[in-house]
Amino acid sequence: MNLKEKLAEQKEQGLAEIKEAKDLKKINDIRVSLLGKKGPITEVLRGMRDLSAEERPKVGQFANAIRDELTQALADKKDEIEVIKMAKKLEKETIDVTLPGVPVTTGNTHIITQIIDQIEKLFLGMGFQVVDGPEVEEDHYNFEMLNLPQDHPARDMQDTFYITEKILMRTQTSPVQARTMEKHDFSKGPLKMISPGKVYRRDTDDATHSHQFHQVEGLVIDKHITMADLKGTLQLIARTIFGEDREIRMRPSYFPFTEPSAEIDVSCFKCNGKGCSVCKYTGWIEVLGAGIVHPNVLEMAGVDSNVYGGFAFGLGPDRFAMLKYGVDDIREFYLNDVRFLSQFSQKG
Repeated sequence: MNLKEKLAEQKEQGLAEIKEAKDLKKINDIRVSLLGKKGPITEVLRGMRDLSAEERPKVGQFANAIRDELTQALADKKDEIEVIKMAKKLEKETIDVTLPGVPVTTGNTHIITQIIDQIEKLFLGMGFQVVDGPEVEEDHYNFEMLNLPQDHPARDMQDTFYITEKILMRTQTSPVQARTMEKHDFSKGPLKMISPGKVYRRDTDDATHSHQFHQVEGLVIDKHITMADLKGTLQLIARTIFGEDREIRMRPSYFPFTEPSAEIDVSCFKCNGKGCSVCKYTGWIEVLGAGIVHPNVLEMAGVDSNVYGGFAFGLGPDRFAMLKYGVDDIREFYLNDVRFLSQFSQKG
C-alpha cells in the first residue's frame, strides 16, 4: 500500500470517528490522535523521505488536503455538538412567560427610620441643619459640657457603658450640640440644628425601655430667643407627627442643661383629650423634654450668654412610634419580625 492509499484510509477512518463523536472531549481526543505529532497521518508523512523528488510534492499536496478536510470536519462536528448542547440546555431551562409571575416581596422602611425621616424633613424645611456625631463619646462632651460635672447626681439617671474611665457610649445626642456650638461662628448667623442617632443607657430591658434606643435633639442659639419660640416649634412637631388637631402643654421640670426646663405633653390623639386608657384618663401624653439652654452650657462652649440664648429639646423616635401606632412593647422594633414590621408602610 503506497502513501496516498494509507493517507486515504486514515482520512476515511478519521471521518467515521468524527461522525460518531457525541461530546467535545471525544472530538478533542480524535484531533490529537489523527493530527497530533504522534498521529498516524504524521507517521505516514515521515515516509515521504523515501519518495522520489518527483512524487514528494504530489504526496505532500494530497496529505495537506486530507489534513485540511479532517480539520474542517472536526470544527463542523464541534459546532454541531455545541448547538445540540445549547438546545438541550434551553429546553431544560425554558420559562413559560404566560404563567403568572412569582411576586417578589419588598420590605418597608423601618418605622423608626420613618419617624426620623419625618422629623428631619420638617426641620430641614425650617432651615435647620442635620448634624451627626460619634456614638463612642468623651465624658467631657457627654456630661461635663452639658453642665453635668463629675459626681453630679443627675448622672445616675444616664449612667451607661464605659469603654475607659473617660470614654463611653453616649447617653444622648446632646454631645453633638456641644461640639457644634464650639465650632459655630455666630457672627455669620444663628445656630439651628437637630442631631438624630442611637444612644445607650443603663435601662431595664422591659416593654417600655431598652438599653439602646434613638433620640433626636434640637438646638437653636441666637439673640432674643424666648420660650414662645420653643413652644411654637414643639407645637409644630406634635402636629406633624400626631395630627393637625394636637395641642401641647408645658409642665415645669428639671434638666441640668436647660433652665427653665419643661416636660411636654400632647393632647391624646386617641380620645382627643377626653380621657382614655392610652392617656391614663388625663387627656394628655408625655412626649419629650425641653427648655431654655442653661447659661453654663453656653459659656463652656465659648458662647457669650449675655448676648446669646437659645432653646433645646430632646425626643425619642421609638416612643413617638409606640404612641402613634399603639405599640406596647419597644422590643418589637428590634426583633426583626417581618410580620410586625410589614404593618408600617411608608406614609409621609
